[in-house]
Amino acid sequence: MILERVSVTDKAKDVIDQLRKKHGNLMFHQSGGCCDGSAPMCFEKGDFIVGSRDICIGHIHGCDFYMAKDQFEYYKGSHITIDVSEGRGSSFSLEIPLGLRFMTRSRILTDEEYKALNPSKLQ
Repeated sequence: MILERVSVTDKAKDVIDQLRKKHGNLMFHQSGGCCDGSAPMCFEKGDFIVGSRDICIGHIHGCDFYMAKDQFEYYKGSHITIDVSEGRGSSFSLEIPLGLRFMTRSRILTDEEYKALNPSKLQ
């Protein structure tokens, strides 16, 4: 069994599908603080410039998922699940006008899960 670092709930997949119909190809970036804390943000692919300090840690429902390298240091021993909840976030993420916000749920990987991580992704 190969474990991916990041996954997505069915509810979040539905929102991604809705956004994809309106905006086309999408991508996610886990912000590293500032105005919205540390939140997953959804953008039209190409509308967010991925920096040299950003790394792709996986894919969710056909979307690349990026995070800053220094923030990844905090998450490298965790599994991340992207979910959605009601309420307006304070970011520029595409779901905000829907009265929704993506959110990160994380948990520490077991030793067995850590060993089963997809070898094509960061360790």
